[in-house]
Amino acid sequence: MNNNAKDKIDIRSLGLEALQEHFIRMGEKSFRAKQIYEWLWKKSCFSFNEMSNISKELRTKLDENFVINNVKINSSQVSADKTIKNSFILHDTHLIEGVLIPTPGRMTACVSSQVGCSLTCKFCATGYMERKRNLNPDEIYDQVVLIDKQARENYGIPLSNIVYMGMGEPLLNYANMMKSVERITAEDGLNMSPKRITVSTAGIAKMIKKLGDDQVKFNLALSLHAANDEKRNTIMPINEQNSLKALAEALKYYYAKTKNPVTYEYIIFDGVNDGIQDAMELAKFCKHLPCKVNIIEYNPIAFASYINAGEDKVEAFAAYLQKQGINVHLRRSRGKDIDAACGQLAIKEKAKVSEV
Repeated sequence: MNNNAKDKIDIRSLGLEALQEHFIRMGEKSFRAKQIYEWLWKKSCFSFNEMSNISKELRTKLDENFVINNVKINSSQVSADKTIKNSFILHDTHLIEGVLIPTPGRMTACVSSQVGCSLTCKFCATGYMERKRNLNPDEIYDQVVLIDKQARENYGIPLSNIVYMGMGEPLLNYANMMKSVERITAEDGLNMSPKRITVSTAGIAKMIKKLGDDQVKFNLALSLHAANDEKRNTIMPINEQNSLKALAEALKYYYAKTKNPVTYEYIIFDGVNDGIQDAMELAKFCKHLPCKVNIIEYNPIAFASYINAGEDKVEAFAAYLQKQGINVHLRRSRGKDIDAACGQLAIKEKAKVSEV
C-alpha cells in the first residue's frame, strides 16, 4: 500500500498509453484506463471516489497509487463590473491568479501559465514577482474548469473564450502550455474550439517560430507597446534579446506556416509612446503581415510611475492607424477596482492552507 502522497504518481501527468501500461501492471484491463482518462479530462473529476462506473476496489487501488493534484480556489473578489478575480492555490501551496471577464456576447477566462514571471516588463505587476516555477498542463486546465463553473453559477453562461494573459510568459512554458491547449480542445477533453483561445507573448522570437512549425490553430497576441527598439527596450527588457526586426521575421514565418493573423497589444502611456511618430512606427510594423491592434487602457500599479494617455491622444493615435487601413480596437479595462485588469495580477495575500 502506498499511503504517502509524495510517493504517489500524479495521474494527470500520464498520457492515455502510459496510463494503460500502469493498469496492465496493476493487473487491470487496459480499457479501464480509458474510463479513468475520460473522468479526469472530459468530466473534470478531481476525486477517484466520484468515478461512479468504476468498482470500489479499483477506486481504492487508484487512491493508493495515484494522486490528483487539482487546483483549488483560495479566494475570489467580484468587481463592480462583475469581473471575478480568483486566487488559486496549487498542491504545493503556491498561489496564482485567474480572472473571469464577463462582457456582452462573451465570457472570457484569463489564465496564468507560470507562478510569477521571469520577465521584467515595467508596466506589469507580475513582472516584479520572482518566477517560482512553470505550471503543469493540468494546472492550466483546472483554471479553465473552475472559471467555467464560476461563469455558469454566477451568470448562467458557459465560457466562450480563453486568454493566456495571466501571470507568466506562456512561451517560456511552451510544452506545458501546448499540452494544456490540447486537453482543452480535445474531443476527450473540454472540446473547446482553438479559435476561442488566444495565447499572449511578450515576444520570444524563436518560440514564435516554433508555434509556426507546430502549425497551431489558436490565436497569437504580441504584447508590443512600442514599435521602436529604444523605447521597447525600456518598457520591456525582453526586447534587448528579441529585437523588433527578429520579432517581425518570426511573425512572418509564423504567418506563412499558419495563415493566422496576429493581434498586437498596445498600451498607450502618457508621454512615452503616445505620439503620432509612435503611431507611424506602429503602422509600419503592422505592414509585415495581416494583423489587428488592440489599444489597451493602462492600469496603474504601485511599482511603476506610468500614467494613461489622455483620451484625445488615444483617439488621435487610433484615428491615424485607421487611416492607414489598420484594424484597431479600443479595449476598456475590466476589474480595475479589484486589481484584476491587464497588468495588475500579483499575489497580495497568503494561502489559506487550512482549506487545502
